Amino acid sequence: MPYIIVDPCVGVKDESCVAVCPVDCIIATEEDTMMFIHPDECIECGACLPECPVNAIFSEEEVPEDQKGWVELNADYFKMDRNAFLAKHGDAIDAAKAKNKGSALANPALYA
Repeated sequence: MPYIIVDPCVGVKDESCVAVCPVDCIIATEEDTMMFIHPDECIECGACLPECPVNAIFSEEEVPEDQKGWVELNADYFKMDRNAFLAKHGDAIDAAKAKNKGSALANPALYA
């Protein structure tokens, strides 16, 4: 089971996890407000886990119950075109971003 990034990453988008991924499966575009792990490329090594400052990375089977929707969201990021992805998941991403705005680790550039 691949690793999944869940809502604490939204609005933080810390890229520490990217630097340690041996297969470069953690990505985001400049427009994205979070990082995503490609489910077909993740080798489940766990190198990213301790690097995430907001503890937003879980193995798929360990995603907390209230975060289960992020499993589909993460997979859809790699299956859908951007407009369809945002139409389907934009509200969840926007809600997480609003929730995380007050976080000490929130990235001010993502809230400008």
